[in-house]
Amino acid sequence: MKARYYKRSFQFKRPSGTSRGVLTEKHSWMIEVWNESNPEIIGLGECSVIPGLSPDFLHDSQYEGELAALCKDLSRDLTDLPSIQFGLETALLDLQQGGKRVVFDNAFAHGKLQIPINGLIWMGSEVFMREQIESKIEAGFSTIKLKIGAIDFDSEIKLLSSIRDQFDSSQITLRVDANGAFSPNEALQKLERLSNLGIHSIEQPIKAGQWQEMAKLCVSTPIPIALDEELIGINRLEEKMKLMDAIRPQYIILKPSLHGGIKGCREWIALSEERNIPWWITSALESNVGLDAICQFTAEYKNDLPQGLGTGSLYVENTPTTLKVENGMIYRSIH
Repeated sequence: MKARYYKRSFQFKRPSGTSRGVLTEKHSWMIEVWNESNPEIIGLGECSVIPGLSPDFLHDSQYEGELAALCKDLSRDLTDLPSIQFGLETALLDLQQGGKRVVFDNAFAHGKLQIPINGLIWMGSEVFMREQIESKIEAGFSTIKLKIGAIDFDSEIKLLSSIRDQFDSSQITLRVDANGAFSPNEALQKLERLSNLGIHSIEQPIKAGQWQEMAKLCVSTPIPIALDEELIGINRLEEKMKLMDAIRPQYIILKPSLHGGIKGCREWIALSEERNIPWWITSALESNVGLDAICQFTAEYKNDLPQGLGTGSLYVENTPTTLKVENGMIYRSIH
């Protein structure tokens, strides 16, 4: 079997505020695999990174060195290279299905299943965030996720309160993502203020790596806590078990490009289900190539929670796709 890679750059339609600063451009590396006996059929996967967050990315030359080594030896251990693991897994699965961008032969891949998703509100000024909220509600989303921690907390409470003044929790489900913005000393007080607003869950209220503090919060929190960044870099099964048993979160959120690809996410899902901890899956700024693969992977499970798969419209020129989003659902439009 042969493999090659190439870099793709995607421009955001408008600068997008994240916990890692404001992004205007996003890079991915596409990996292609094929059999020499049948070179016309090519499997495609996306290796997507977020600088400062992806544990396997330091800089372009280091990352391309890893990809070059992989293309020479496809049996390399990729346990500590989650974005590359995901790209290779999806490329190989696509190749198995005939190189038609079908990663899993399931109802979603064949346009027969819609997946509920949340509408994502990016960090920014109060005016910008309010505009996004109105747009998502008009577009038919019933679950909205706001990234908080960019403006002062009182303004964020005011913004969330204004949504609740118009829509109660039976009409709009509100999720928030703090990206570790709270200090352990202030976290519980802030969670109590948020709890008055009927918040479904909060992602990563304090920075990752503070297991003892996070465990205390999960015991006393008035809002369910979802772990996200906390799971990054925890790649061995024994370590995953230790983390889950030490912290006992209310939810976990999985991103294949950050959490060990398909293999790693399957392990997290098995561990969480053994412990009756619900989970959902989120994309991590992938282009449509990676997003489609993540949607197909998600559809391998029966999970009625809204997933975080609504990032396909971020870029000026994305990769061609059959993915569509309507009324808070994502699906493949296949005729």
